[in-house]
Amino acid sequence: MTVSLKDQVVLVVGASSGIGRATAVMMAREGAKVMASARRNERLLEVKAKMAAEGLVFEVFAADATDVSQMNRLAEATRQKLGTVNILVYAAGTNTPDRSMLRLRPDIWDGIVLTNLNSAYYITQAVLPAMREVRNGHLIYISSISGHTPDISGAAYQAAKRGLIGLSHAIRVEEKENGIRTTVICPGLVDTELLDKRPVKPTPEMRAQALLPEDVAEAILACARLPPRAVIPELTIVGSAL
Repeated sequence: MTVSLKDQVVLVVGASSGIGRATAVMMAREGAKVMASARRNERLLEVKAKMAAEGLVFEVFAADATDVSQMNRLAEATRQKLGTVNILVYAAGTNTPDRSMLRLRPDIWDGIVLTNLNSAYYITQAVLPAMREVRNGHLIYISSISGHTPDISGAAYQAAKRGLIGLSHAIRVEEKENGIRTTVICPGLVDTELLDKRPVKPTPEMRAQALLPEDVAEAILACARLPPRAVIPELTIVGSAL
C-alpha cells in the first residue's frame, strides 16, 4: 500500500523550471506542504500564485544552490515555516555548450561540478541533522542516464552526474539505520531548458520523442509514496521511442 503525501514537508531545489517545477506542483496537489527554491524568484512567485489559487500550501525561497550558506538558510526557513523536511528533491542542474575537451576549461568544469554535484551535498548536509532527529527522511536526487551510460554530454557533466549517483548510494548505506532513505533518478532525454545548452540544438523530432518533465515527476512521486520499509535506490527512466 502506498503512503499518502498529505501534510508531508517537501523541499524541492531547482523548482523554477523543468523537472523541479513539475515535481513541486505535483507534490502540492498531492497535499504535501511544499517549499520551492531556485535562483529565479520571479518564476517561483508565478508558481506560488498558481498554487495559492488552488488553495495549496506552497512556499518559496529564492536561493543559489551553489552557496552553502544560502542552502543552510533555506533548510532553516523550511523548518520554521513548514516543519522538518520529510522529502528533499534535488533537481537543480546545468550544462554548457563548451562541453567537449577541446573547449572545456577549468572554470567551466568547476561550474558544472559545483551545480550538479557539490550543491546537492550542500543542501543534503543542511537537512540531514533534523532528519536524523526524527529518524525519518527521503532524499531524492535527479541525476541523468549520462551518469552511468557514456554519451556526448561532456566530461564535466558526466563526471558530476556519476558523482551524484555515488553520493546518493553512499548516504543510503550510512544513514539507513537512522531511518533515512535515498533514491537517485536517471532520466534520459527530457524536454527542458537544458536542451538549449547543447552545442547543436535538438531537432523538433528529437524533442517530440523526449520525456516531459511531468513524466519524471511522476516517477519521483511513485518513489516517494513507498512505505518506509521500501526504497528504490536507483531508477532509470527513458522515452519509449528512443
